[in-house]
Amino acid sequence: MINLKNVCLSVFMTASAIAANAGGLLTNTNQNIAFNRMMSREASIGIDGVYYNPAGVAFMKEGHHLSINLQTAWQTRTIDNSYAFFNYNANDPSADRTFKGKAFAPVIPSFQYAYNKGKWSFQANFALTGGGGKCKFDDGLGSFERVVANIGFLGNSLAPYLGGMLPTNPNIANPATGQMGGYAYTYESFMRGRQYYYGLSAGAAYRINDNFSVFAGLRGVYATCNYYGYVKNIAFVGANGAKLPLSTIVDSNDPESSDIKLNTDQNGYGFTPILGIDYKVGKWNFSAKYEFKTHLCLVNQGTVITPVTKLNNIGANLAAAGVPVQVLQAIAPSINQAKENINELIAEYDPDQNHKDAGDIPALLTLGVGYSPIDALRINVGFHWFDDKEATSGYNWTKADGSKERVDRHKMLKCGTLEYNAGAEYDINKAVTVSAGWQSTNYGLSEESMEDKSFVVSSNSVGLGTKIQLSDKMALNVAYFHTFYKHKKTTEKVSEQLNYTADYTRNNDVFGIGLDIDF
Repeated sequence: MINLKNVCLSVFMTASAIAANAGGLLTNTNQNIAFNRMMSREASIGIDGVYYNPAGVAFMKEGHHLSINLQTAWQTRTIDNSYAFFNYNANDPSADRTFKGKAFAPVIPSFQYAYNKGKWSFQANFALTGGGGKCKFDDGLGSFERVVANIGFLGNSLAPYLGGMLPTNPNIANPATGQMGGYAYTYESFMRGRQYYYGLSAGAAYRINDNFSVFAGLRGVYATCNYYGYVKNIAFVGANGAKLPLSTIVDSNDPESSDIKLNTDQNGYGFTPILGIDYKVGKWNFSAKYEFKTHLCLVNQGTVITPVTKLNNIGANLAAAGVPVQVLQAIAPSINQAKENINELIAEYDPDQNHKDAGDIPALLTLGVGYSPIDALRINVGFHWFDDKEATSGYNWTKADGSKERVDRHKMLKCGTLEYNAGAEYDINKAVTVSAGWQSTNYGLSEESMEDKSFVVSSNSVGLGTKIQLSDKMALNVAYFHTFYKHKKTTEKVSEQLNYTADYTRNNDVFGIGLDIDF
């Protein structure tokens, strides 16, 4: 006899690494290996239906049914940026940058359980139901270097007055004046983000007659996130490689006064009501499921260190260094803009500014149609609609002048996510089933909604695999799927002569193995 308590415990303890999400902005739909090998399971009747078609599980035979699934994922996120001021990076004097985030998840667990008795089916599901998992950018992000590059431009504006501290490099054109004799810049940067949305659901399906069944259930979601990163050791580089740390100008008594540091945890929980129906007639099966919006408030708990408050004293420090008042007045807007850029960069994670951030999981409607022309062949098509526009996601931040501004990501989207899928499985014999499928994911992205700290792009996924019947009560699922991501390009007009561009894409591979047990 399988000890379900021990199985559940082991699944919780092995949960780790990135959620290899196929699905919406915050919803992972690859929660069973049967999906990985077929991509379209909304109209299938099986133990994986506890997630994909819970009403249809009521048509399974009486008894206990359990599915244990483990996935391994590899993912790369790539952002190509271009910004003219990047040319002044002493270590990489080019306007073009490529920032790569890499992640590897050795174990992504999930399980589905159902107990069928008479016309009733009692069900439970555990999975990483949402979130983007974990990803690390060893060289930081383009938005980080852009802030540093802008500070470098500001430093070049002061070049005639900083000569006593740092001679200019005669081989570098000053971006502020256009004349030879300027500064380059150096810095160190890193970013790591982690998101896990653990979902545990329970519900019951009832078979009204031989053709029609209904389902109602509730999922509890616990979100835990961490964001760690820094931009530090910012310095101007002059003649013969000599360096002037920015901290010397910000606060000469504090060598970390110009560093931007972030280490913030976010936690929250919510509940998702779920309804489903399934209708069988002849060789056809029709299903629908609706998951209501999950309201989540993410509470910031952690540390954010920025030089914004010390930048308020930079004018006095520069005056003491001999910068004329009229020059300070001329560069004051640039200093304020630098403060505002830094503040906006990390405002979402600042406990002082945002005790709670809205991070709702959108409502989800799924529809499925299945057709079996012969007993050995099953063909499915499915549709998903994620109501992203109504799922509140945003934060507040304080501008340099002290005023508050609200950023609502969901309002920046053009529409909700639309997904289409199709798949087929064929029984070669009583022991072996082969399957393949395809899914198209189309996000309602706009240029305004894209940011490098967390992004998605539309895609097409292809999966294939096999199901091997090990015995009358046990079956093994093995599958692989690859996601072909599209590109999303954005252009931000910084000034009449200056643009900041980005090209976003991803790469994703998932291998999975699962065991279905009847007892």
